Amino acid sequence: MRTVYHKHDFPVDGVRRFLEPGPIVLVSSRYKGENNIMTMGWYTLMQFTPSLLGCFIVGYNHSFDMIRKSKECVINLPTTELLQEVIGIGNCHGDSVDKFEKFSLTPVKGDYVNAPLIKECYGNFECKVSDTRLLPDYSFFILEILKAHIPDHPQYPETVHYTGDGIFMIAGEHVGFPEKFRPENL
Repeated sequence: MRTVYHKHDFPVDGVRRFLEPGPIVLVSSRYKGENNIMTMGWYTLMQFTPSLLGCFIVGYNHSFDMIRKSKECVINLPTTELLQEVIGIGNCHGDSVDKFEKFSLTPVKGDYVNAPLIKECYGNFECKVSDTRLLPDYSFFILEILKAHIPDHPQYPETVHYTGDGIFMIAGEHVGFPEKFRPENL
């Protein structure tokens, strides 16, 4: 029997708790010899080929100008092991602290971009800014993923998802129905 939910009005500014789809990522950037990292929880995959990702970065954030000016960044996928670093990075400003040093993270040279990959992260996605038309009104970057660096194991890492108000969710059990997957519907 299916659950019947008794619903009430909910403040719309809190719906991110239910709709935030992807795991927290760390965005690394480099401009004029300076590196930075920011924590980001709001992004969306927009297209498969080329692989496009849209993301919101507040205009007053130090990373906003670094990415806008360099036209590149790296989306780094941390696991639960890095939760304290994810929180710490999100609570300090890159214009006043070297976050790689402060959080003992290792910058690694990328193949396509000058922005550093974070060695301790499970995955790294080298990106170039593909479209800036939504920056003035919405602070919304469209990035093209140029290269993905992913290990063979684990296949499904334990990632962290932010639901707002300092509350996080850890990725749980994975279930699959490959027999029902139809690639032609993508």
